[in-house]
Formats: sequence, structure tokens, C-alpha cells
Amino acid sequence: MNISEQEYEEILEQIKDEDSPVGIDAGKTHVLILQKLLRIERRLEALEMRFFEEEEE
Repeated sequence: MNISEQEYEEILEQIKDEDSPVGIDAGKTHVLILQKLLRIERRLEALEMRFFEEEEE
């Protein structure tokens, strides 16, 4: 993943969990991933709708 150190630290700050054996809160991490996937899905649906509308013209 090609992200800046600042972005990396911001993400890590959101998901880290000192009490977890792996150092992150797995539930929170999954929620963040699912949120991002849902946003991507909505954007893709909007793009598809625009594409099909343009093809109908």
C-alpha cells in the first residue's frame, strides 16, 4: 500500500489496541474496512448509473 507516513499513523491510531495480543482491535479494523468497501460500492454504483445514462442518450 502506497500511503504517506502520516496517513499510516492516523490509521494505526484508530485501530491499535494495547490490550490485544496482535496490537490492533480486530472488530474496529473490520468495521473500518467494511465502511470503506461500502463507500467504494456506492461510488461504483453512481458511476455505473452515469455510464448507462450516457449510453442511452
